[in-house]
Amino acid sequence: MTPLIVITGPTASGKTRRAVSLARAIGGEIISADSRQVYRGLDIGTGKDMAEYGDIPVHLVDICPAGYKYNLYEYLRDYRAARADIEASGKVAVVCGGTGLYVESILKGLALPEVPENPGLRASLAGKTLAELTEMLASMKTLHNVTDVDTPKRAIRATELQRYHPEHPDAAAQAEPHPETDAIVIGVDVDRDTRGRRITERLHARLDEGMVDEVRRLLDSGIPPEDLIYYGLEYKFLTLYITGAMTYPEMTSGLEIAIHQFAKRQMTWFRGMERRISPIPLHWLPASLPDEDFTARILDIIP
Repeated sequence: MTPLIVITGPTASGKTRRAVSLARAIGGEIISADSRQVYRGLDIGTGKDMAEYGDIPVHLVDICPAGYKYNLYEYLRDYRAARADIEASGKVAVVCGGTGLYVESILKGLALPEVPENPGLRASLAGKTLAELTEMLASMKTLHNVTDVDTPKRAIRATELQRYHPEHPDAAAQAEPHPETDAIVIGVDVDRDTRGRRITERLHARLDEGMVDEVRRLLDSGIPPEDLIYYGLEYKFLTLYITGAMTYPEMTSGLEIAIHQFAKRQMTWFRGMERRISPIPLHWLPASLPDEDFTARILDIIP
């Protein structure tokens, strides 16, 4: 059986095109690993070009309403269900995306089981401020995920999760990771100058395509500005522009800089991930390869 295949890399590296080419060659279906493409209506800003997939099925795109805050637990749950469906139909799962936390969590085989609500704990925390809840949670774990503490409700839930496993060792045992040691992990390696040029060209193309109108429609539909700002990058800067907090030149300049910085952070994550997922190798293939050659190189790696 063909193992799980993962294609990842920074923004504007051409991951989707490579994944589609490979899926077509091996009878695969794609599972998205993009934390913003899960939202319906966030289309132009997230690069959700559905036409690019052609006849290849893609999973975990457009599964949540805009304004919702999807999390890692939900992603891993939905990823497992999608992969099970793909493999049950005799197809190969090809994960494609640049959300490093999602990709790394899959490869490490993280399991985040359902944790029931604790009414007593919730009642005892109900009167605390967000600052107090944040301090309490920080004393229990390192706060990697800022969404844990962006509202009192989420901070209480994060505390509930953190306290559950020490009190339920059986559930903690079930949550032990099972790394995907057989996975084939491909990184699309694009040089800095090419990546920078693609980011700039793509941003202006998306603005010409109607990205401002897309964000305006989302706001007009009743989604609060702060919920769109939470999604970052395009949705943050365009919301600030539409609501009058930025001029158009300030928006375009600030957004372009932010996307370049984001791509650098992605590469920093992937280089660190390369160490953290060891002994699973991460095979970097040059983005300059034609699609046919890129696919052939992957097929050579698959046992």
